[in-house]
Amino acid sequence: MNKIILSILVILIFHSCSFNENSKIWKNKDKNLENQKNIKKLFNENKKLVSELNPQVRLDLSNIASTSEAINNQNNQGSQTYSGSLIKSANYKFSTIEDTNGLNLKPVFLNDGLIFFNNKGSIIKYNSDQKVVWEKNYYSKSEKKLDPRLYFANNRENLIIVDNISKYYSININTGELNWSKANPYPFNSEIKIYKEKFFAVDYKNTLRCFDIFDGSECWNLPTQDSFTLSNAQNSLIIINNQVIFSNSIGEITSVDIETGLIIWQVPTQSVSMVNEAFKLETSKLVSDGNSVFFSNNKNEFYSIDVNTGAINWINEINSNLTPVVIDKIVLTVSDDGYLFIVEKEKGNIVRINDLLVNQDIKKKKSVKPIGFAIGGKNLFLTLNNGIVVVVSLEQGNILYIEKVSGDYISEPFIFNEKLYIIRNGSIIVYS
Repeated sequence: MNKIILSILVILIFHSCSFNENSKIWKNKDKNLENQKNIKKLFNENKKLVSELNPQVRLDLSNIASTSEAINNQNNQGSQTYSGSLIKSANYKFSTIEDTNGLNLKPVFLNDGLIFFNNKGSIIKYNSDQKVVWEKNYYSKSEKKLDPRLYFANNRENLIIVDNISKYYSININTGELNWSKANPYPFNSEIKIYKEKFFAVDYKNTLRCFDIFDGSECWNLPTQDSFTLSNAQNSLIIINNQVIFSNSIGEITSVDIETGLIIWQVPTQSVSMVNEAFKLETSKLVSDGNSVFFSNNKNEFYSIDVNTGAINWINEINSNLTPVVIDKIVLTVSDDGYLFIVEKEKGNIVRINDLLVNQDIKKKKSVKPIGFAIGGKNLFLTLNNGIVVVVSLEQGNILYIEKVSGDYISEPFIFNEKLYIIRNGSIIVYS
């Protein structure tokens, strides 16, 4: 009898407190779970839903000036001189590259041709008739097997090259002959910028390095926080006045005195928890109008930062890793889901949003991603990862026409000397 009474009491106790979420035992369960350090949320993607905004608003672009500047240390190409209609006029051929990585590559544009490289690291100079002027390779057999990826900069006399296998060197643009060659402790993962007698690049350890342009000797270096993971995203640099401003793989933006290598200011854009997840972060190139630095990332953040102080002017919720463009009083970018954003430069207010993928197949639309864009006159030329170019009127925001360039990945578009260039694997196509 006693056993029966004891069993009934136990059942009543458990029934009254154990399985009721409002009981004192469980009411702090969420708080307790959050405090357990061994529990980590791996994926926390807050995808911002975007829709068109003021799509019919007309922009007044009557006062914009076009340029044909090829080298820009502030990365702002603005509106380039190009009024063509994508008529194919030339084709520069090279050996296909194994790992295209979205063809995040850029040729050196010359008045009488261009310079590019192939899958074994051979540097090729072409004339305007697409004929090879010279072809040089400064890699050993073992280095060629690593499929070196080359980044270029030039001062119209010498070509500076850094690569992803820790090599950097200089060659004569006219002859292709080697001036000097050096090895860095780590591979490079950035643009190159030349300023007077120095050039600058960032390596995979998030170290900004300054080199002498004449012999390749290192003038100074500035290490920043290491992410401990390798990111495919390319770091970016700009030069303004006496500052080198650069991004690293964990989202820090740092301004450095160009002569001493000392930090002027530094702005972290990501939390400490992002340090070991840097492979997920993709930041656009830095762009400046001389007063502010503009950039965005794939974490729904579009920044404007004061050049002199590093103070944040504004942050807007735009998800994009494409290079923005500054024209007059507006900043333009395209989000990763294909929306064109027109933003006020001074205050960050969004003026207009247009869907540029509206004509894409609905079933395939989720897999279509923008690669990059350029402004030619008053039109925007957007390349997509399915080999398509979308031509858009900036004034009205409507799609003018769509051109199929390739069945596979293509690069961002480049405009030079009133022509538009697009890289597909194996060739560089020129449109007039």
